[in-house]
Amino acid sequence: MKKLGLYVHFPFCIKKCHYCDFLSFEKDSDETLLVYAKAMAKDIELWSEKLKDYSIDTIFFGGGTPSLFSKEAMGVVIDAIYKHFHISDNLEFSIEANPKTLNKDKFAFYLSSGINRMSMGVQTLDEKLLNFIGRAHNSEDFYKNYHEARDAGFQNINLDIIFSIPNQRMAHWRNTVEKIIDLKPEHISFYSLQIEENTPFFHRFNAGEWNEIDEEEDRKMYWYGVNKLKSKGYIHYEISNASISGFECRHNLKYWSMEEFLGIGIGAHSYLGNTRLSNETDINKYIQNANNKEDNTVWIHHNQNKDNISEFIFTGLRKRRGINLEEFKSRFDSSIEQVFPEEMANLLSENWIEITANNQMKLTDCGIDISNHIMSEFVIL
Repeated sequence: MKKLGLYVHFPFCIKKCHYCDFLSFEKDSDETLLVYAKAMAKDIELWSEKLKDYSIDTIFFGGGTPSLFSKEAMGVVIDAIYKHFHISDNLEFSIEANPKTLNKDKFAFYLSSGINRMSMGVQTLDEKLLNFIGRAHNSEDFYKNYHEARDAGFQNINLDIIFSIPNQRMAHWRNTVEKIIDLKPEHISFYSLQIEENTPFFHRFNAGEWNEIDEEEDRKMYWYGVNKLKSKGYIHYEISNASISGFECRHNLKYWSMEEFLGIGIGAHSYLGNTRLSNETDINKYIQNANNKEDNTVWIHHNQNKDNISEFIFTGLRKRRGINLEEFKSRFDSSIEQVFPEEMANLLSENWIEITANNQMKLTDCGIDISNHIMSEFVIL
């Protein structure tokens, strides 16, 4: 059977963080969350009828805050997945969770339901910065939940942290990185905070309340994190992710390797066959469609060869091992130098990319710092 990743979107949070532009909302009643979960279960059943030849080998519950959902609502979704899809024996099953929404009962329920990877949004261990960015938890909440997860039996934990927060100093960042590493999670994700439109941060920035961290400081924070993680035995396998060997996030690697995945829930995206799709973003319409057994797809794009070429490169370059040039030639019947002669010559001469002895093309360290620019060079209009 063909392998499939499954992403399920839980769009509710205790409250919306000041920097967040994800499709998410502040929590409604438990009944509303249950109604939404039941709609997703029906959507899962509908899709399973179309994807009988697939076996799910990774599941990712993202949000929003999936851990906000009750055991009853979560169970409705999990039961539907196991009932309607074939599940691979070697399943990676991740759930995103925020401190303050977790407890011992939930950890036990997750493990008994097959969830074997916990991804916790820490962001920072500085109390003032947690309050500044609008997080609902404090560092004490996080430490309590982390140790409860370990005690419950979780052996694969990711911790998310953020740098370049306005008012954050290098000392704050060092403190968070070092304390997170001391906990010895299997995986650490580290992201530079971006000021996105239509967020509270965006409006406050435009009002002149504070300035963004400058580019030089942002890069210092990034490379401090990378080098510290490497020194402690973590493998920097993707631009913003590091793990102990064998604990790379297999689900996210699907995105960066152009493998197939299905998205369930409002606004979720899918990549099936040679086609990209996205779902209805209005939650009431989504629920109504699912209850009527109607397709919630609102956007479909059938990739042309040029799309596949560009996507193969700029998703693959996020991986530190880069892309295999023999695989490129096999997929597209041309060498990358034939498709992008000027771009390749320029990027190699500037030392922004390199080609290794085993024919891998990857970003150099200085290339990582301008990765968005480099990836744009491989977009075919």
